Amino acid sequence: MHHTIKSILLIVTLSGFSLTTTASEPVHPPSHKLEVSGNLGFMSEYYYRGILQKPSSASAGLDIAHGNIAAGVWLADVGDGLETDIFSSYSHAFTDDFSTSIGFTGYYYSGNFDETYEEVNLGVSYRFIALDYAEGSWAGIETGDDRYSFLSITFAGENLYATYGQFGKIFDGHYIELGASHSFNEFDVNLALIVSSDELSDQLNTSGEATDSEALVFTLSKSFDL
Repeated sequence: MHHTIKSILLIVTLSGFSLTTTASEPVHPPSHKLEVSGNLGFMSEYYYRGILQKPSSASAGLDIAHGNIAAGVWLADVGDGLETDIFSSYSHAFTDDFSTSIGFTGYYYSGNFDETYEEVNLGVSYRFIALDYAEGSWAGIETGDDRYSFLSITFAGENLYATYGQFGKIFDGHYIELGASHSFNEFDVNLALIVSSDELSDQLNTSGEATDSEALVFTLSKSFDL
């Protein structure tokens, strides 16, 4: 399974959450015209939910939105093949400060990088706090329990965010991500420090055992209307 920019985009998509919206700014109602946009990105290291996927990776995505409904596809180079993510969501803003969402995300792979993940996502956001929960299944287990869960909480201000994420059921481990984002000449730049527990880590100690890991990840991306 699985990135720094993508995790941010999922929080934005599934929770109606914006890194550049402060508590004093009104949240405008969703547009009822069809909106189509694309995005291109590069990551110095491809992390998703605290797990290293690939040292450096390029990505591309397509997003479609109409009113409260959104859907899209996102592609990333994972070395041994291509990752293709398909997602859709329905969101509703009850007030300028409070919104909820429900969605589906599927993670599919060519080559031998990983097996398929499919999950239902639930999101709630209030002012600068977003809570997201995912319940899914992993095709890497042929018999027995294949269910996993993931819970994250994100605190965001203008251009800054902090996320804590925790896996459950057949998977275990947690991580903390601290990041800052800024726009330069229509390009979005993100710098994040990711600290992962040994269950998620790719790093080993002198005894050859998994140990907590730290990574500083740089992401450059550009979004554009189609």
